[in-house]
Amino acid sequence: MIANERIELRAPERDDVEAIFMAENDRDKYESSPSPQAPVSHLQVWEYVNSYAADPFGQGELRLMIVDRPSGRTVGIIDLTQVDGRARRAAVGIYIFENFRRQGYAAAAVELMCAYAADTLDLHQLWAMVAVDNRPSVALFDKCAFKSAGRLRSWVHSGRQYRDVLVFQRLFGG
Repeated sequence: MIANERIELRAPERDDVEAIFMAENDRDKYESSPSPQAPVSHLQVWEYVNSYAADPFGQGELRLMIVDRPSGRTVGIIDLTQVDGRARRAAVGIYIFENFRRQGYAAAAVELMCAYAADTLDLHQLWAMVAVDNRPSVALFDKCAFKSAGRLRSWVHSGRQYRDVLVFQRLFGG
């Protein structure tokens, strides 16, 4: 189990289909994400959950639900994507459901995922790309000891404008 006294990170369950559907189709996420996505259907999410394989090196990703331990409520989702076993790195992304934002869940989940990535998966680093105007995410990665690794100009397109993206890295060990 991946957990501390406050939260638990667990694999997606069938009961999570609606929550994942809502997160994947959140229009605000499209505006702040460096990776544009098309809307997904309930069927696509259902099939994803039913075929989910918690094998980050084989699948190239790891999706975990963030659960508040005292209440048992699911408060968000944290992902490792672009998992590269040879280079021992992965991208990290996080989504906290609106009712649970600004309560410390994101930082707790990122710290727990960092410990899991370093200690269990033996990764050397996690990295994240954040739209420069996504202040909560910039503050999150700063707080979680990620270091700024650069700025990609005009990387995110939304509406009729381009926005820059900041790249963050957290290295583990030597």
